[in-house]
Amino acid sequence: MRHLNKGNKLSRETSHRKAMLLNLCKSLIEHGRITTTVAKAKELRGWIEPMVTMAKEDSIHRRRLAFAKLRDNGLVARLFGELGPKYVARPGGYTRTLKLGRRTGDAAEMALIEFV
Repeated sequence: MRHLNKGNKLSRETSHRKAMLLNLCKSLIEHGRITTTVAKAKELRGWIEPMVTMAKEDSIHRRRLAFAKLRDNGLVARLFGELGPKYVARPGGYTRTLKLGRRTGDAAEMALIEFV
């Protein structure tokens, strides 16, 4: 039985998976949209949505929690300065995933994930 086992392992060990998803999260905050595989995009939603929810209320405590994950003052400033105030009235669903078709090399399904 798979009780309480949520999320896709993406064929990676825990440390590799966490590092990869954190890098995707940082890239999405920095660029606003990224192209990745559909499975990674679906997993990324579970990482980025709580970060944006945290940024909706600007406080020292929340900035420190965000910095503990992101480890980049520039990204924390962008998160709390641009993204948080943009979604204050929105109750959730800050990202959009658009399927792009298959990648040429290995036919993996690709997706574009961006902020709404």
